[in-house]
Amino acid sequence: MGTTLSQDALNRALIERQMLRERADKSALATINHLFGIQAQEPKSPYIGLWTRLKDFQPQELEDLLVSRQAVRILLMRGTIHLVSAQDALGLRPHTQLKLDRELQSGPFAKRLRGLDLDAVAEAGRKILEDAPQGTADAGRQLLERWPDREHTVLGNALRNKLALVQIPPRGLWRRSGRAVCTTLEAWLDQEQHPMSRETLVRRYLKAFGPSTVMDAQQWSGLTRLTEVFEKLRPELVTFRTEAGKELFDLPDAPRPDPETPVPVRLLPEFDNILLAHADRRRVISDDRLGVVIGGKPTVLVDGYVVATWSITKERTITVDYIDQLPRSRQKAVAEECDRLRDWIG
Repeated sequence: MGTTLSQDALNRALIERQMLRERADKSALATINHLFGIQAQEPKSPYIGLWTRLKDFQPQELEDLLVSRQAVRILLMRGTIHLVSAQDALGLRPHTQLKLDRELQSGPFAKRLRGLDLDAVAEAGRKILEDAPQGTADAGRQLLERWPDREHTVLGNALRNKLALVQIPPRGLWRRSGRAVCTTLEAWLDQEQHPMSRETLVRRYLKAFGPSTVMDAQQWSGLTRLTEVFEKLRPELVTFRTEAGKELFDLPDAPRPDPETPVPVRLLPEFDNILLAHADRRRVISDDRLGVVIGGKPTVLVDGYVVATWSITKERTITVDYIDQLPRSRQKAVAEECDRLRDWIG
């Protein structure tokens, strides 16, 4: 096992790979590909996530990607909505199916789904949603004609898990995001799913989030049994260890900046992947603050770590709720970044 990497060293590597040290001169699509997806439960979150990472980003660029079907909003890692490129959607979605199937067997709807032929429900729902994109609950109401003893919300939830469903525009647009209307990924892109190899998945993950443990990759992806994939890749990877002695894997040529590298204030949207992509999240947020993330509050990074939350008022003023006491110079830097975001939104 290699050199020990401090928490600050892991922080700076993550900040660098997540394009948060300096705003990049890249397209939105290239950035979405590099980040291997952006959390998108909240429709406007990806716009803030791209603004905080890119020079001169404008919402129209992402809207155009959604309308032209180069990027899609779809249920992926950890059973949550992500914004990904069309090709990544086709390659990643098959890997989530086992977890989503398990959720139907043990989740909140499991008892009410018992005895139901879920494959038959999925095929009937596929025809409905491909013929006329609509909400899953609406499709569930139509399925009641065939399964009248069930609840439409339960049938709709089965479709959510069994089918690869895309939330189509105007859902996810900046100025006029509508309700979640869905059709299948295959119908939307006119292509079949083609699972990327697990080796490719791990390499892409390390590029965006490494150095990482096997458990980190499993936490991000929702997949299990990745140890064998890391072992297969071991000859082409480099290894380190955490201060607690856990083995970290990484790509040999990936950036690992000096732990003292200065980083600017950054405002992150709700559920940003930088806060969710590791089993041990202390490289960016301490354990006693995870409730902030789970609660879906946008966060403020100072010197690479979460120190506050932020919100936008109806008057479009940005307010900051500090968790830590900060010197005035740091608070001034936070205020200046808030002003930049307010001006951009305006």
